[in-house]
Amino acid sequence: MNIIDTQLVGVKIIEPKIWRDERGFFMETFREDWFRAHIADCQLVQHNHSCSQQNVLRGLHFQWGKPQAKLIRVVSGSVLDVAVDLRQDSPTFGQWISIVLSAENARQLWLPEGFAHGFYAQENHTQLIYQCSDYYHPESERILLWSDSTLAIDWQLHGAPIISEKDKHGKTWQEIEKF
Repeated sequence: MNIIDTQLVGVKIIEPKIWRDERGFFMETFREDWFRAHIADCQLVQHNHSCSQQNVLRGLHFQWGKPQAKLIRVVSGSVLDVAVDLRQDSPTFGQWISIVLSAENARQLWLPEGFAHGFYAQENHTQLIYQCSDYYHPESERILLWSDSTLAIDWQLHGAPIISEKDKHGKTWQEIEKF
């Protein structure tokens, strides 16, 4: 697997080696010993799978008090995946990145604890799988407003985004807790 550092400290893009032939392809998507040696020495305890229609925007989510690191990949369709650094002691505090994750490019995104995460589905029936370092804890869930003007995230929208009621009422950058 190839590791690409991003401009956000600790956030990495992982490109798996893919073997393709006339039958299709094979790739290794996770190997714990390699992951612990090259990415993070942590255990991924919960695996989640979501499916979204085109123009669905989810996020920006994080957990306060029970933070989660996440390993994210798309198995069908494509997303613009966004991460915001909430770690006050980080040199990239308050900065964000976006990356296209798709079934075609097979890239994965590693987010250590202390990041808000969201994505915008660019195709119908986009399926995203993410593994987390801690369990979902509803009382710890927080939402950073996706459209916060301080962050000015370029979501590369292709129409009006479809957003849950919960995500529409996220807090602004000034209102949320930081790590």
